[in-house]
Amino acid sequence: MAGMGEMHMRPRPGPPMQHRGPPPMARARPEPIDREKTCPLLLRVFTKVGAHHLNEDFATRGKEPKDEVQIYTWKDATLRELTDLVKEVALPARKRNARLSFAFVYPDKNGRFVVKQVGSTFSYGHGRGDDAKSLADLGFQIGDYLSVSIQ
Repeated sequence: MAGMGEMHMRPRPGPPMQHRGPPPMARARPEPIDREKTCPLLLRVFTKVGAHHLNEDFATRGKEPKDEVQIYTWKDATLRELTDLVKEVALPARKRNARLSFAFVYPDKNGRFVVKQVGSTFSYGHGRGDDAKSLADLGFQIGDYLSVSIQ
């Protein structure tokens, strides 16, 4: 097989390969919180039937939406725990087929509020959806609001 050393590889079709960089860091699992020794945080929860509140609804401090529920909880609270608390105060959330969508509301680098959807649960769907995800797992920071859309 003469001439094998002269054989060139053809370029691969498609875009050139790019260096991806190091793999993303896995988010460290937060340490368990001792709820007997750790002070809870105040979570301002805004519920709405049909859709999440809009960014503009939070634009003026002191003029947030009126459908606010204040919950004292911990960062290890799961969406299931929050679903059960919302069901206590919002009648539409008690419907058997109700779906609750959760979004964090926080200011961006320019001070404008962002509504970022982070998970969903079903009113009576224990174990379905994002029930087991905690606020900490989802990247919650103290001071964020929680928007809950009930559908």
